[in-house]
Amino acid sequence: MTWAIWITGLPGSGKTVIAQKVRAILEYRGIASVKVLELDEVRKFITPQPAYSDDERELVYASLVYMAKLLVECGTPVIVDATANRRKYRERARDTIPNFAEAYVKCSLDGCMKREGRRKAKYAPPGIYKKATTDKGATVPGVNVPYEEPTNPEVVVDSETMSVKVCAEKVVEFIIREWYKR
Repeated sequence: MTWAIWITGLPGSGKTVIAQKVRAILEYRGIASVKVLELDEVRKFITPQPAYSDDERELVYASLVYMAKLLVECGTPVIVDATANRRKYRERARDTIPNFAEAYVKCSLDGCMKREGRRKAKYAPPGIYKKATTDKGATVPGVNVPYEEPTNPEVVVDSETMSVKVCAEKVVEFIIREWYKR
């Protein structure tokens, strides 16, 4: 069974650690070969010197959707780990990829800002919230560019009140229920 689930939320909400935990739990349960497409890693190939403009975001998210579509068509389940600040980016994925779902990681802006300041992400740019509030002018969803929350996500987890493990288990429960035990 192939599928794609897009894990969305503000930067620093916990998307990446939850996506990695989801993959680990699925592998433990015998569902191997799940690919995580982490936007910050993908972006390094598509736009090595990112400007984070609307046009650039359009290109990057369209590319991400296409990669996920190709993987699903080849039989590889996909977890997309990406903010996708506009609903239209995630809706493009929903319209393009069969067996698609959206998981929303809720976390307050304050909570995200505190986490982002101390996270050690491999690909995510550091200090984005601080840069968004200074003259460096980084464009950050939820601060100076809009973040459009999902209107009807299949899964919602609150990373401020739930552990990474509990969040990931809730996403895995949906995946198993929806695509493996019909």
